[in-house]
Amino acid sequence: MTDINLFNYTLPEESIAQYPAEERDASRLLVADRAAGKVEHRLFSDLPRYLRAGDVLVFNDSKVIKARLFGEREETGAKIELLLTREIGTDNIWEALARPAKRLRIGDRVRFGKDFSAVVADKSGEGLVTLRFEYEGDFQESLMRFGHTPLPPYIRRGDEDADAERYQTVYAREPGSAAAPTAGLHFTNDLIKRLRDMGVETVFVTLHVGLGTFRPVQADRIEDHKMHEEFYEISDEARKRLNLAKAEGRRLICVGTTSVRTVESACAEDEKGHGYIPESARVGSTGIFFYPGGRAFRMTDALITNFHLPKSTLLMLVSAFYDREKVLKIYREAVDEGYRFFSYGDAMLIF
Repeated sequence: MTDINLFNYTLPEESIAQYPAEERDASRLLVADRAAGKVEHRLFSDLPRYLRAGDVLVFNDSKVIKARLFGEREETGAKIELLLTREIGTDNIWEALARPAKRLRIGDRVRFGKDFSAVVADKSGEGLVTLRFEYEGDFQESLMRFGHTPLPPYIRRGDEDADAERYQTVYAREPGSAAAPTAGLHFTNDLIKRLRDMGVETVFVTLHVGLGTFRPVQADRIEDHKMHEEFYEISDEARKRLNLAKAEGRRLICVGTTSVRTVESACAEDEKGHGYIPESARVGSTGIFFYPGGRAFRMTDALITNFHLPKSTLLMLVSAFYDREKVLKIYREAVDEGYRFFSYGDAMLIF
């Protein structure tokens, strides 16, 4: 069994980015070469020098919705904060984290505006509630009007107008995430064009980021942690292109841990032990959990990712992809070198 404290590290408060870099690709990029055991310090705009024609960048095109809502319990006027975490079905029934959840009972109505409210349909543990939304017009338009960009709690400020654009990748197109797939925030349209012009392929998959990605680990032994399910989808065209690249021995470079979790969740193994994505696995929900000594990576050859919270499942995934002690050493070096951490922070490439 693996102790959660093995994934702890010390991070000064000033290392946590509160705002994004002025330009997306002006973020710093720490490059870790696993085979050579070498680390380099670059800018994200230098990424093309580490890629080659035939490489495949795998992006998560999920779009962050304005998932944070501030309302009042209709009967008492009590203030309620909600974070929508995933849609249940297709009738605008949502799972949400409520604060304070103890003030809500099944049947209560939380009102956000004159024509936009939600009724509590169910309650479960860990502050989770099931909500049935009632509104006039379009649901997403109501969210845009009354909702807030769901910045994570370590960004110690309210959301601002600029966050609606910057806490979103330039290629986001499928609404449904409660948090950004942050490794993708560093890409600009110009950078993507440069990469395509040099022969790098781009493939888009979808995983709606919810509790499975950002819920903290509560168990002392990481093997006891249970991931929440998140919805993913891979188009048939994307599936075929990913399978062809693997069959031809070309590198799949996943942009972010959510892209890793998508392709690895859908992956099967052929008779030669090679990974591929069967047609039957294109759509589903995943609670896949990577940690050192756990399951193997069968699709992912390289990873672009941000710097993650201590004791988080994301840090465990990165440690499983490389090596726990080496990753923590890299994190200490990043702190010493003044890298900016977490969602609006800098990035690293591991290949």
